[in-house]
Amino acid sequence: MWARKRARTEECPKSLVTGESLALLEEFFVRRRLGMVDGMETPARKVDAFLILREEMEREERDGTSSSEH
Repeated sequence: MWARKRARTEECPKSLVTGESLALLEEFFVRRRLGMVDGMETPARKVDAFLILREEMEREERDGTSSSEH
């Protein structure tokens, strides 16, 4: 079992990362860095992923921790 705060899985998390999820992460951080916010032009699935990423990132920053539990 792998766990980190509210997330957990029975499988190694690295095996759950897909090419699509890596591309979404890259795009999220590029858009954030450049201040690009064009939600009306972005597919809903992508907007949803970006909102989840932003929420989790803000939670990490608020908690001020990055330790993982195994």
